[in-house]
Amino acid sequence: MTIGLAPARFGLPVSAVDDDLSVLRLIRSRRVGPTTFHRLIAEHGSARAALEALPGIAAQSGIADYAVCPEGVAAAELAAGRRAGARLIRHDSADYPDSLRQIDGAPAILWVRGDPAWLSRDVMAVIGARNASSLGLRMARGMAAGLGEAGFTVAAGLARGVDTAAHAAALPTGTIAVMAGGVDVIYPAENADLAARIAECGVLVSEQPPGTEPAARHFPTRNRIVSGLSQGVVVIEAAQRSGTLITARNALDQGREVMAVPGHPMDARAAGCNALIRDGATLVRSAADVADALAQTRPLPAPVVMAAPDPLPPPARDQGGPIQLESRILQRLSPSPTEENDLIRDLGVPAATASAVILSLELQGRVTRLAGGRLALS
Repeated sequence: MTIGLAPARFGLPVSAVDDDLSVLRLIRSRRVGPTTFHRLIAEHGSARAALEALPGIAAQSGIADYAVCPEGVAAAELAAGRRAGARLIRHDSADYPDSLRQIDGAPAILWVRGDPAWLSRDVMAVIGARNASSLGLRMARGMAAGLGEAGFTVAAGLARGVDTAAHAAALPTGTIAVMAGGVDVIYPAENADLAARIAECGVLVSEQPPGTEPAARHFPTRNRIVSGLSQGVVVIEAAQRSGTLITARNALDQGREVMAVPGHPMDARAAGCNALIRDGATLVRSAADVADALAQTRPLPAPVVMAAPDPLPPPARDQGGPIQLESRILQRLSPSPTEENDLIRDLGVPAATASAVILSLELQGRVTRLAGGRLALS
């Protein structure tokens, strides 16, 4: 089951004048997430220029005390990465995987332990329930081993259950563990030995600073990286409401192939997989089924490089225009995600005007950007 690949909006390379410190300072600045990072780069040409402009943008939005991430904080993160034996890969680096660069809201930076070359190979995600059945674990091991033998690198999230089984089975052929916390903070703790072996035979990757303890809010953003790195995802046991299905939805949004192993209708752990198949996901029983399904689909297109958008004008506050537009935007948003493009069309104003006010609301903490070009009330 596939959906057309979303355009890599604002996916422009970071200017050569930037260094790791300036890029880190921008992405770690308050209210600057990956989508806003790329928007600011596209608007100002470099992370350095965006850092200089950001306080002024915030002031125009009514935030008088806005300060960008201090240089010392970013320097401390770089030092922590070195101590952890990790390497920083920026969005503009040749080592940054093209498949991940294509997704909307691609991570501005990645911290990796291991060989980053694994990130750019033919990747398939194998994901599923943490409380997997013995049959589900056996399926995960067989699926991952078979995919490795077929030339795929297996990606998962280093969670208990299916993820752990898939990583362990794929060690001989290479595996990618995408982590919700820092690359030096292993969760769950019982996977410490497995993580050490992955660092030798594959790669550990995270967009969070080294030393970061995983929090609930990190897991959905981690999941978009798992699917973004992959040609497709194979789901083995998933409850009807689970993080695994979030990854499957991300894969659909990113134009990846979604496949699922069917389960018994009376087993709650199979409810998510059976629902995916009912809704059009490809039914698979083995790595051979996965390879056959991929052979029938077109290869992933090359990354799309979009032209820089028109410069965002400062939100002039004469006649109360921006304030009125802020109110209209907030009235149309709710905690449930709304497509930004749909919102702008509904507003009936130029995209540049709406984008400037949305950025202002984001810096105020009243609006949150989500993956897939969506917005929600904070």
